[in-house]
Amino acid sequence: MANSDSTKDAMAPDPISQGEQVLNQSPAFTDVNLFTSDTPLREAVAREGAADAAENLAAFGRIAGSAAAAEFGRQANEHSPRLRAFDAQGRRLDRVDYHPAYHRLMGFSTAQGLHCSTWEYLARGSYPQPGAHVARCAGSYMAAQMEAGHCCPITMTHAAVATLRHEPVLLRSVLPKLVARSYDPRFAPWQKKQAITIGMGMTERQGGTDVRTNTTVAKPLNGNGGGKAYALSGHKWFLSAPMSDAFLVLAQAKGGLSCFFMPRFSPDGSVNRLRIERLKDKLGNRSNGSAEVTFDRAVGYLVSEEGRGVPTIIDMVTLTRLDCAVSSAGLMRQALARALHHAQHRTVFQKKLIDQPLMVQVLADMALDVEAATALAFKLAAAFDGHDDPDATAYRRLMTPVTKYWVCKIAPALIFEAMECVGGNAYVEEGGFPLLYREAPVNAIWEGSGNVMCLDVLRAVEREPQTLERVLASIEALSGGEQRLKSAVEGVRIMLAEALQDQTRARSVVELLALTAAGALLQAHAPPAVSDAFLATRLYGAFRHSYGVGLGGGDIEGIAARAAPIVG
Repeated sequence: MANSDSTKDAMAPDPISQGEQVLNQSPAFTDVNLFTSDTPLREAVAREGAADAAENLAAFGRIAGSAAAAEFGRQANEHSPRLRAFDAQGRRLDRVDYHPAYHRLMGFSTAQGLHCSTWEYLARGSYPQPGAHVARCAGSYMAAQMEAGHCCPITMTHAAVATLRHEPVLLRSVLPKLVARSYDPRFAPWQKKQAITIGMGMTERQGGTDVRTNTTVAKPLNGNGGGKAYALSGHKWFLSAPMSDAFLVLAQAKGGLSCFFMPRFSPDGSVNRLRIERLKDKLGNRSNGSAEVTFDRAVGYLVSEEGRGVPTIIDMVTLTRLDCAVSSAGLMRQALARALHHAQHRTVFQKKLIDQPLMVQVLADMALDVEAATALAFKLAAAFDGHDDPDATAYRRLMTPVTKYWVCKIAPALIFEAMECVGGNAYVEEGGFPLLYREAPVNAIWEGSGNVMCLDVLRAVEREPQTLERVLASIEALSGGEQRLKSAVEGVRIMLAEALQDQTRARSVVELLALTAAGALLQAHAPPAVSDAFLATRLYGAFRHSYGVGLGGGDIEGIAARAAPIVG
């Protein structure tokens, strides 16, 4: 009988394998409104001038946080772009095929206007919409959480308009296609499409960031000067989003390094002589293709004047740097929200993780950086809405590289810490964390790595010392006389003077400036528990190897509760 009972027990269905019950696992973090669930984001949007966009952003937040969007993101990265260099008969195609899920994501973001909303006033012949950059950045912050790779062509298309404004006739011809809130993935001349996207090709294998060493040459086809056609021959080591309808590229003309608008199709309707050699096998950002290309007398149109390549394209680069910071802040928010969600539902040692002091201290510590990064990114976005205001201009010039440096730099470590809070489930693809973690480094590298940002800060201060004073004055105005912030502002002045003589000090002063600016924003706008803890642990702190150190005595429960996603 015993053997018979044992056999019956062994043959009995396992409840877990039958899908009847899964114990002590947090529910899936999907179908969460990424706007209404995020208190610091909502406050930053309202504070920085885009309160009227809240309803629209909430609608996009539902889409970006949906289970369907998450599945599209998974599919787009699992099925990365494929190069079709030749057809069956050996004729060149130079096409890149994307998974349908990628196109769905592009459709979501273009319908939201993330590629064009700040420029729609140009097409209307009216004035800029107040808060337009802040509202757009809020959408980008959520789009990065939905799936970050497709944000690359969205970002470049938006930023390209700033450079195309240097060539008004060209801009007038393409602007209606650029501000269309639709997505047209067809491989066709841009003139025949409903909407277009624009990519960028700056770097070459021998120079990278040092674009003045570029060897690609441009020769005029029928007279030289702005808007004229040139034949470009050479290569690009990274051409982002290779199925874009046109690219802004740098090449050496007779007058020096110059900027060109290169369509995918030539004026006669044939495919432009842009040869895609291969697609990069990248660590992350896998839904978005990045190509090595060769130009064989490809037709491009001069933007601005010969020799003005860097000053012309830098307007595009500045806007893409803003998006790098916004995207990294969004990725960190998603990682933190997932960790908090897990801690709210997971029981360990007879207590919810969120009720265990050591865990909540780690979560609260991460929440400080996420709220600081969000505050900095949206303060910077508001400066772009300031247009020609001298204070806004100074803030854009100095704080764009500062914000990109710090926000993008801290993202990989914070996302890793959030993964550790979740544990083994965060290390498997289905959990979504590997996608976030692989994406985290790219924004610190793209559009200028850390050292490039620091040198840009030194250059701005050296050329226009009043820029620094305007920024520090704005920080002091937010500080409310807080002594630690007052001391930090003086520290920035002293350390910058030293860094101008010894650039090895540059990273230290850029980080201090970022922390001081973030601390002032939190002092002015965040609850005291958040601002006090941030100032106590960040200003003049030693290198931090991990989170969850040094918050003893702070209101860690209150900090974590503020950051927790509001669901339902």
